[in-house]
Amino acid sequence: MTSQKSWGIIGILAAITLFCTFDMTTPLHIPLEVLSHVNIEQLPTITSQSPSSLIAFPFDESFPVTCEAKGNPEPEFRWMKNGQEFDPFLDPRLIKEEQTGTFVIPNNGNLTEYQGTYRCYASNKLGTAISKEIEFIVPHVPKFPKETLDPVVVEEGQPFVLNCDPPKGIPPFQIYWMTINLQHIEQDERVSMGLNGDLYFSHAVEKDSRRDYCCFAAFPRIRTIVQKTAMSVNVKTKKSHSMSPEIANAILQRRPLLMTPSGVRSEKQLVKGEDLKLECIPEGFPTPQVEWVKMGHKLPSKAKLESHGKLLIVTNVEQEDSGKYMCKAKNRLGEVVHYFTVNVEEPPEWAFEPESQLSMIGSDVLIKCSATGTPQPTITWRVNGLPLHEVPAANRKVFDDTVILRNAKESDSAVYQCQASNRHGSLLANANIMVMNLPPVILTTEGADYSAVEGRSVMMHCNVFSSPPSTITWSKDDFSKSVVGPRFSVHDNGTLEIYSTEEEDTGQYTCYAKNTEGSSAIEATLYVKDPTRITNAPEDQRILIGTTAQLSCLAEYDESFSNDFELLWEKDDMDIGFNYTENSRYFVEDGTLQIINVSHWDQGVYTCVARTPVDQDTASVLLMVLDVPDAPEHLVLSEHKTRSVKLKWTPGNDHNSSITEFIIQYEESQWEPGNWKELLRVPGNHVSAILKLHGHVNYRFRVAGLNSVGRGRPSEPTERYKTPPAAPDKNPENIKIEGHLPHEMDINWQPLLPIEHNGPGLEYKVSYRRQDLEEDWKEHMVKRHSFVVTNTPTFVPYEIKIQARNNQGWAPEPKIVTGYSGEDFPSAAPENVAVEVMNSSAVKVSWTRVHKDKLHGHLGGYRINWWRLRSLLDSKKSHGDKHTLTFPGDHNHAAIPRLQPFSEYSLIVMTFNGRGNGPGSHPVNFKTPEAVPEKNAVFRVTDTQRHSVSLAWAPPSEPNGILTGYLLEYQLSNDTEEVGPLQTVDISKPDTTKWTLRDLEPLSKYTFHLRSCTTAGCGPVVTEESTTTLETSKSASPTPRSTPKSPMTKSTQSTIGFASIHGGISNQGWFIGLLCAIALLTLIVLIACFVNRNKGGKYSVKEKEDLHPDVESQGMNDDTFCEYSDNDEKPLKGSRHSLSREIKAGDSGDSLVDYAEEDVHFNEDGSFIGEYAGRKEKRVSSEIKAPAQIPA
Repeated sequence: MTSQKSWGIIGILAAITLFCTFDMTTPLHIPLEVLSHVNIEQLPTITSQSPSSLIAFPFDESFPVTCEAKGNPEPEFRWMKNGQEFDPFLDPRLIKEEQTGTFVIPNNGNLTEYQGTYRCYASNKLGTAISKEIEFIVPHVPKFPKETLDPVVVEEGQPFVLNCDPPKGIPPFQIYWMTINLQHIEQDERVSMGLNGDLYFSHAVEKDSRRDYCCFAAFPRIRTIVQKTAMSVNVKTKKSHSMSPEIANAILQRRPLLMTPSGVRSEKQLVKGEDLKLECIPEGFPTPQVEWVKMGHKLPSKAKLESHGKLLIVTNVEQEDSGKYMCKAKNRLGEVVHYFTVNVEEPPEWAFEPESQLSMIGSDVLIKCSATGTPQPTITWRVNGLPLHEVPAANRKVFDDTVILRNAKESDSAVYQCQASNRHGSLLANANIMVMNLPPVILTTEGADYSAVEGRSVMMHCNVFSSPPSTITWSKDDFSKSVVGPRFSVHDNGTLEIYSTEEEDTGQYTCYAKNTEGSSAIEATLYVKDPTRITNAPEDQRILIGTTAQLSCLAEYDESFSNDFELLWEKDDMDIGFNYTENSRYFVEDGTLQIINVSHWDQGVYTCVARTPVDQDTASVLLMVLDVPDAPEHLVLSEHKTRSVKLKWTPGNDHNSSITEFIIQYEESQWEPGNWKELLRVPGNHVSAILKLHGHVNYRFRVAGLNSVGRGRPSEPTERYKTPPAAPDKNPENIKIEGHLPHEMDINWQPLLPIEHNGPGLEYKVSYRRQDLEEDWKEHMVKRHSFVVTNTPTFVPYEIKIQARNNQGWAPEPKIVTGYSGEDFPSAAPENVAVEVMNSSAVKVSWTRVHKDKLHGHLGGYRINWWRLRSLLDSKKSHGDKHTLTFPGDHNHAAIPRLQPFSEYSLIVMTFNGRGNGPGSHPVNFKTPEAVPEKNAVFRVTDTQRHSVSLAWAPPSEPNGILTGYLLEYQLSNDTEEVGPLQTVDISKPDTTKWTLRDLEPLSKYTFHLRSCTTAGCGPVVTEESTTTLETSKSASPTPRSTPKSPMTKSTQSTIGFASIHGGISNQGWFIGLLCAIALLTLIVLIACFVNRNKGGKYSVKEKEDLHPDVESQGMNDDTFCEYSDNDEKPLKGSRHSLSREIKAGDSGDSLVDYAEEDVHFNEDGSFIGEYAGRKEKRVSSEIKAPAQIPA
């Protein structure tokens, strides 16, 4: 019968469990949206309460005891204190808060009467919720009792204990042993403080005698420190006049005993999470050592020893820390042990915390509550704050940790409390059980729009609240048929999920919810969008510190998100903040992230996030910052030897660029303190080096790393390392033997560096002997680095060696070097000097070498001196400037360049050595041949007519030979791409300086080229340009000119400012008419000027000329009035006629050739410098007519 009953209970529980599985119990929380549709009553729920322990610290102003709850109707509150009704409203000293059960205890009087255990009850007509118990603790101020303590008298070598007995107070508290002057009592293996605060002495010594042992107890939570009455200790020594000092001071040795704990075994109970503290404090002499073991196991890894091994601490104990522990105290006389049995128990923890439920009328309700702990917690049930037996119900059954309500009615709605308790604490949970029926209320907003990315999933929500639970279906585009298929899924909460969305999924969807009480529906619209995709992803970069990094990122996205798209940057999964201030180093423009002045902190993984409201795409890049290596660390010197030491180091961070070398530097304290010099370089994969050292040096070393970026900061220096003195390792180098005087030999050498001395007393032994004779070495000891050997023959070979020595001994045997004694001037000149003319400006000189016996020293080379005697155009000789060329080494010929053509020269050749020049050879004269002339210094247009142009020039400054004439070329060169044929005039008379070209086209521009010629050819060309006039002038003034242009330079001036016209235009009728109109206007202007002059009107310039006449202005004819003039282009002084006047050939007294032999120059603009002093003027009044060009 009993068996059948048990199987019946199991079946009921299984059925209830199966029903609840389909009934979908959920934590009871009725959303506000539901309450806005239906006024639903709710059970009370505690929402806030004070902690289980509330301590009234004296420095706090008040102490709120909190209890807040919600429900419908609003709950009412009441309190129980120590199991009795307590009404805060009856105590006027308490402060109450409206709409809650909270009251505040002010700290303005005696708080002891409020001390106790409180519990809050929140009730409405449906039920009652209760809070956890709240203990209000009013701590008293701890004090040591006032007492008179007798001195502790102990014999030397005996153990004793000073008791603290601290008063009780709010934990945690700390115990200190100090003197009356607040100096800590020193604790060690002999003296230690126990967990109870007592001070233990394993054996007394004389220094333990003192009168001010004070125990202090500190209670930090109440900010209080109290002190016990000082204790006195008197240690009696064994000194006696009849005992020897050794016996009198001897302490009797004894085997260990435990001062605490007592006995052989003890038990320790702990709660999980606490710290296990086991102590063994022994006494004995010598002072015993304490060891700890866990029987059958190793000590926990988190175990640690304190108080010189006498205290074992295991923090945050777990169940596996239970077991047997043993301490052993031993000295050489014996040992003592103590066993600890440790039990770790646990306070209650929820295995299954009861949950609030919403169930439909007529269903079976299952409320489960279970907890774990050691010992096993006891489960106590309440309903609305009362034990179940006080509120009986026919349809309620209790099975161990489960309460079952069969065929629940609406009146069964209540708050059930489950409490799990053991001796280490308790847990309390409220479960609101609501029994009701409700038609579906859809909480999701009507007409919501959803956007999905093609190919990805989307969820459309339909949150329904109802009782019993509703059946939820979805349809699309007004079709009554539900959406089905492998890509569609309706979750238990009503959400429709579409997997791998397609463009065809776009449309309107309807959610339909129905239960036994009614139905409801909402609509939603789905839009399928193009996916967001990063098209240009950033790439990994290695960037130098201090420079600017640029990370580029471009993406494409659905165009409908143009206003909602954003491109973000993250660093190491954290958003980068952009404040765009002067101090900001991060900027984003057009998808490119710029990092200004990159630092080490900027290294990391940067992620570009392209985001729309429905999806995003990311691309990450690693930014590595390159920098010089950090300074090496932990430099250690080892393997110290007299002349070497081993240096080890730990490399610093290479900052993404491998270290290629380590540079080891040294600094010594005697010669150059503070000056670091390089000693050695080792490969970057080495972390140690053997350093070869000099003797008698006080070294320090440091190391710096080198990578592709550069050299890093050096490490901190090592400690000093001084080597002992030693003999020099090397002899002087770079020995130089020089002879500044014929009978002396100067010996110089590079001295040893101070660090190479290897010890004090450095000096040098200079040894020398003639190489060409067999003789003994001559030796001299010197401290300087030079020595002069006197009375030597001139320029003979010597063997020299120099050896270093200090107080410790000699350097190795030196090498022998060869040198010569002093030099003298060479005594012979080169012979058979010959000159071969190579061209007009260079010759080749050859000679016979001077014999080495005549050199009297080392051959330095040869020198050639030459000077110009005259130009071959001039019969008078003069000694020109001397020129010199030096040819080091052994030569017998050389070339002399840059000579003046058509000139006579003289030269001599000599040799030289270290002392100086030898005698010169016999002078040799030679002549250079003719060359082409230099270009003409002056070439200008002097007159321009309708069909002719007059030219004038000056001879070349350097004819470089006998002039044979000039080559004059010209051609039509109007401003078009076409040019006329090149015409040539060969002027064979060298004294010709003027020429008139005729039969030219009117109003046309011509280019003229002139070159001077000798028998060697024609020189460089000079060029001029000019434009012929419209009609012939009766008396034309010289056309103002600028400084003669270099060849091919275009002249921009003409007599009349018309654009150049090709000759063919002159035959056109319209052109002839235009010229006539221009001529008529010109005539009118001239008449107006003439009339104005006759009326007495004068220009200011004319008045000035009349008042201040000068020779230049007098040379101007009246008929030049109204024409262009320039003072720089005025006629030469002494001449009444312009250079445009024609002069008979051969009769001209003003020919430029006549002035060739005098100092005639031209200004920068081409005008003459100087005057025609005393020259007779000749004029020609008639023009020589000729069909061709003739000299003017």
